[in-house]
Amino acid sequence: MSWNQVFQQFVKDSPVTVMMRGILEHALPPARIDELFREHSRSQYEDQLLFSTVVNVLSLAVAGMSKSVNASYERLKDKVQVSVTSLYNKLQGTELSVSQALVRDVAQRLTPVVRSLKTSRRQPIAGLRLKILDGNHLSGTEHRLKETRRLHSKPLPGQALVVLDWEWMLAIDVFPCEDAYTQERRLLDQVLASVLPQDLWLADRNFCTTQFLFGIANREAFFLIRQHASTLHGKELVGRPRRVGRGPSGTVYEQSLRVTDPDSGQELIVRRITIRLDQPTRDGETEIHVLTNVPAGRGSARKLAELYRARWTIENAFQELGQALASEIKTLCYPRAALLCFCVALVLYNTLSTLKAAICAAHGAELAGNLSAYYLAEEIGAIYSGMMVAVPPRMWTKKFGQLSTRSMAFSLKQLASHVKLDRFRKRTRGPKKPPPPRTGGLREKHVSTARLLNKRKHTVTA
Repeated sequence: MSWNQVFQQFVKDSPVTVMMRGILEHALPPARIDELFREHSRSQYEDQLLFSTVVNVLSLAVAGMSKSVNASYERLKDKVQVSVTSLYNKLQGTELSVSQALVRDVAQRLTPVVRSLKTSRRQPIAGLRLKILDGNHLSGTEHRLKETRRLHSKPLPGQALVVLDWEWMLAIDVFPCEDAYTQERRLLDQVLASVLPQDLWLADRNFCTTQFLFGIANREAFFLIRQHASTLHGKELVGRPRRVGRGPSGTVYEQSLRVTDPDSGQELIVRRITIRLDQPTRDGETEIHVLTNVPAGRGSARKLAELYRARWTIENAFQELGQALASEIKTLCYPRAALLCFCVALVLYNTLSTLKAAICAAHGAELAGNLSAYYLAEEIGAIYSGMMVAVPPRMWTKKFGQLSTRSMAFSLKQLASHVKLDRFRKRTRGPKKPPPPRTGGLREKHVSTARLLNKRKHTVTA
């Protein structure tokens, strides 16, 4: 059997795995990854271990193709050609600027491909590019570091702010921070440096600060941010609230709010949109106040109130990172290693998002919210390693390495036409039933399942 016949067999049996490998070949060419390292690294050097090799090893663990980083190393040991200690030293020393550049560069390479697939969603406010900002705190790691072994508390390796492009469903930027105790608002100066004219920034109340709102407005951009009770200084309500109608969550009101920058004395009049909720939030709140500088002529209060609910899009993305990908590996205890792992997970999330866009292009845009990243990642994880053994690297380079953006999109759409959709649709379930009251004494630590089932059998018979 020729290599091409082997390749076609994988196209027939698992087209999504072939698509994933093709996207990785296009988005993560080793030469470009190593170039990023040389451009953004200040203290580390390449020596024998290339950054592209590090990303390759980490990707296998993040994608679930290996159970751990060490297992990935053992699989690729012949290609890595350094000790596992050297690998871990490289991971724990990778600078945050390198991890950030990796996410940005891959997003820039995949955005034209997704655009060519023509499955993107229309911007909700014409002429404005919606960007959703949210923070993700990495959960506790194992107590492997000497300083943590005697602690009961979980060691926290850091956090990151992530920017999601709503139109393309790609994580286009990340702002990592090693100190888990740093307030997210301390990172907003870095975010402001990335704000472009005609952006529309959507964020929760934790990012509602006077400096951030003025910073966005002064850059000819726009915001839609929930009001915080205490972080916004120099605020004064103007006029009375007026009822503008009802939305899906409750009654919508609008009122003007004057905000004054205490440092410069500059004033900014914003729209304060209030949603009086039909049902209280889980925190017991009955009202939500959202601030925006989008003119009334470009977006009504009802439309903007509904748009604020799109903030959950990035929450769903974080959920997919946790369910479909190992975005947090508990054995990576050093902050820089853990944050690099998270950034690699964002890169793989973008490849999955591109893969889903190709499937929607081939089978219909209505599938956009109905494809399960978990099922896609599960199949890819099961097939990928065997496919890479059966099909040599030169075959992938030949088929995907030199494709233009349009050719890449066309190739992905053709491969997506072979996908069996029923294997990757989301399975919805009804609401969970409340748990029944527990029985048995406190000292009863265990019970025989077989005896319980036997008791049930005799009860039904009687």
